[in-house]
Amino acid sequence: MPVNYATPAAEALFPVAGVRLGTAEAGIRKKNRRDLSLIEFAPGSQAAGVFTQNRCCAAPVILCREHLASGGGIRALVINTGIANAATGEQGLRAARETCAAVAQLLGCQAAEVLPFSTGVILEHLPVERLIAGLPAAQADLAADHWHAAAHAIMTTDTVAKAASRRVTSAVPPGDTAAHNFSITVTGISKGAGMIRPNMATMLGFVATDAGIAPALLQQLARDAADVSFNCITVDGDTSTNDSFVVIATGASGCMIESEASPHWPVVRAAVIAVAQELAQAIVRDGEGATKFITVKVGAGATVDECRLVAYAIAHSPLVKTAFFASDPNLGRILAAIGYAGITDLDAAAVRVWLGSRLGDQFEEVLVSENGGRAASYREEDGARIMAAAEITVRVDLGRGTAEATVWTCDLSYDYVKINADYRS
Repeated sequence: MPVNYATPAAEALFPVAGVRLGTAEAGIRKKNRRDLSLIEFAPGSQAAGVFTQNRCCAAPVILCREHLASGGGIRALVINTGIANAATGEQGLRAARETCAAVAQLLGCQAAEVLPFSTGVILEHLPVERLIAGLPAAQADLAADHWHAAAHAIMTTDTVAKAASRRVTSAVPPGDTAAHNFSITVTGISKGAGMIRPNMATMLGFVATDAGIAPALLQQLARDAADVSFNCITVDGDTSTNDSFVVIATGASGCMIESEASPHWPVVRAAVIAVAQELAQAIVRDGEGATKFITVKVGAGATVDECRLVAYAIAHSPLVKTAFFASDPNLGRILAAIGYAGITDLDAAAVRVWLGSRLGDQFEEVLVSENGGRAASYREEDGARIMAAAEITVRVDLGRGTAEATVWTCDLSYDYVKINADYRS
């Protein structure tokens, strides 16, 4: 079960003007499950994305990059689960192109206006004929309030569907008679539970807003949102071949943002980032076999990059993660991870480490290490009490500057091995 997370109710996911979603059973890999999603956007919608840095990227990633680089609008996303269409060579590219062409024919748009996404087993060919045969049913199912269904249809090893939504009012400064107040909606879905340490985003993440955003600004927003959400999570340190995070702006609310100087930009930017962070944290909470949600905060660093190096060293360490699973305060493992993170001139004596968790109504934090060793005030029973909680914070002070970074991760349990050992079964 996920750590303190449940899928929002369908009515809590606000429809986004200019967006309709439909799902269908296409039998991509298994029967009797909705494994095909079609998301349609109003004409004039813009999209921006960030994708995996894995050199063995999947065919849909290659095609998405091509279509976004063409500079046109986006009319649809098509998403299948079960088969990743990765490491499938020219046949895989043909399948992705045929998928886009079939969607374009259904919707009356250009193939370059369709972005394809796949997730599932790598090194197996996509049964594109089944996918295409399922598209009419997905089209017939299109509705503005089907975010909840689409969140379920993109799952693979996820135990819960992941979705988030915000509705905000963007007010204009007093006296600005040329501008208007707008109600703006942002809703998104994501999937992922394993192969998560994306060098850009999660395995699949889609966020839409009815604000209109200039293309260059939208691309900046996609990167900024990814950097403080999906780029700050890890389950097992693996980067998938299919990682994709896309932000779509329909403009259907009438709110048009051409530059950062727009009075509406701060509100819309904050709402998109909030949705992205909620989706990213939901992935960690649903990490394969996870029983603990762990926040790693590293501060007082010389640069943000070195803070992230330390945070990821702690969050990736199997020894640290298994200790958290066992609620075992074997905290020398955290110090070891800090030491090998890659800061060659680190002064170990200046480093301080705390463990914290919310116990009842209070957040309790215990100083674990200082002056190069165990803190004089630290007691083993205090560490064990903190680590028994379902949500834990590791806070590190590097004693080197003012930079900081946060990474979210989970523990590593017996079930992680079972899930991944049986994944293709």
